[in-house]
Amino acid sequence: MARGDRGGRGLARVAVVVRAGAAPLWWLGVLAAGIGVAVPGVTGRRIGVLAGAALFLVAAVAVACVRRRRYTALARGAVRAGRHDVLQDRAVTARAWRRGHRWWLLLAFVAALGSSFAAPAAGGMLLAGAGAGLRLKAAWLGRRERAGEALLWVRVDWLDARGGRPAGRTVRAYRSTGIAAGDAAPGGARRRTAALV
Repeated sequence: MARGDRGGRGLARVAVVVRAGAAPLWWLGVLAAGIGVAVPGVTGRRIGVLAGAALFLVAAVAVACVRRRRYTALARGAVRAGRHDVLQDRAVTARAWRRGHRWWLLLAFVAALGSSFAAPAAGGMLLAGAGAGLRLKAAWLGRRERAGEALLWVRVDWLDARGGRPAGRTVRAYRSTGIAAGDAAPGGARRRTAALV
């Protein structure tokens, strides 16, 4: 692979950016669904939960599969990170995404709660499904990283102010490093250190 440009850039792990929204969406969805079950709703609890289960599956599959071609194309054209590039910590990347999206997360939670008056738990399960889909997409990226024995990174300045979309229009290319670089494992999970014997 070609080397990156000589100027150092801040780089965030692609899988970490994708994975950052999974936990908040999942737990906010579970909370909204749990509260929503207590509301009888227009449709009744049984129909609301059944509709929610269907929405969960649809959201999980849709979120996991959307823009995969774009991710694949960017990964195929990844250039090697330069020695002056700065690899952003996993926690910093996740915190930036969550801070940038906190109002959207709050709005989604309120909307999921409000929808319970029509279909109990359905909105919360939809939200949880989106979180599950992000987790599945991050796992898919992790499998690609392991197969290629290279971690994928995106320039921080190509992500927008809200933490960005790692396959958005502003992202022109990925950078890559060896599989051991950074503090996140393939797929964006926290890297497990070997226990001392």
